[in-house]
Amino acid sequence: MFDIIVWGGAALSLAGLVGLVWCILRVMKARKAGLSDDELRTAVQGVLPWNMASLFLSVIGLMLVILGISFG
Repeated sequence: MFDIIVWGGAALSLAGLVGLVWCILRVMKARKAGLSDDELRTAVQGVLPWNMASLFLSVIGLMLVILGISFG
């Protein structure tokens, strides 16, 4: 039972990590495009909700891993 929680949490953390890497690559691409300050700010503001969601997903996954290890 708790193995499922641990592996599910690991999968959520991995999904969150992939999302964070995607956000980093997206902002790096916008920076290299040579956009103006306002355009760059708009691009970063568009990535910000995805960044927060990925971070939240990763944290929830790590909590599940810790919970599964503690109770298992």
